[in-house]
Amino acid sequence: MAAGQISAAAFADEGRAAVERAIEANKDSVAAAGRLFADCVAADGVIHGFGTGHSQATVLEIVGRAGGLIPTNRIGLSDLVLRGGEDRSVLTDPLLERSPGLARRLYELAAPRPQDLFVIVSNSGVNNSIVDMALQVKEAGHPLIALTSLTHTRAVPALHPSGKRLADVADAVLDNCAPTGDAILPLADGGALCGVSTITSALLVQMVLAEAVGLLQAEGREAPVYVSANLPGGHERNVVLEERYAGRLHRGGF
Repeated sequence: MAAGQISAAAFADEGRAAVERAIEANKDSVAAAGRLFADCVAADGVIHGFGTGHSQATVLEIVGRAGGLIPTNRIGLSDLVLRGGEDRSVLTDPLLERSPGLARRLYELAAPRPQDLFVIVSNSGVNNSIVDMALQVKEAGHPLIALTSLTHTRAVPALHPSGKRLADVADAVLDNCAPTGDAILPLADGGALCGVSTITSALLVQMVLAEAVGLLQAEGREAPVYVSANLPGGHERNVVLEERYAGRLHRGGF
């Protein structure tokens, strides 16, 4: 899109086009990811979501939300403080994400079981902590779904010492179809405005969820799903369902 008038309507048009591209580009990937979700739930597994920076917004689409699956766990840097015994000041370190051994420590704090599934979200797919976690997950034998921008990740150098990108390690790759740099409205000075990856990534997460629950129902299996805690009896119902996964579900903080 050439630089032009910046307006709500311009973003809506470009955002709608990005959504359509994501739907078309991910038909096979959504089916594969949905199968992995369903198999994990059927095996009494937990789906772990991990991302840093703004990718955490997409992790929140996966973990602990109304209409989503109960067996979901959020992995975040705050786990170092909440469950890892670190002082809160550790989170102020701007280089924390690059710390050697960080991914392994976060993985250990999550204490996953062999049947658990991981979803790692990163628009660029090249940050060290993201690739570290992906390699850790696969070394431990877990299925892994990547949610990334293939356009962006292919346009930038691989930063990890292994030379790997997130998409290189995953069993299924969901492409959010965001452009390099994420923003979709070009500015006259060469920059761009309005990121779109959160919108398309949220769409893909919900598509995978629908696919997975459809598979579980077709196979006569239970699909434990959250209802809104703001509905009468919703919180109490959710607590009962969460008890099945006691000690395995964490929602992060800060």
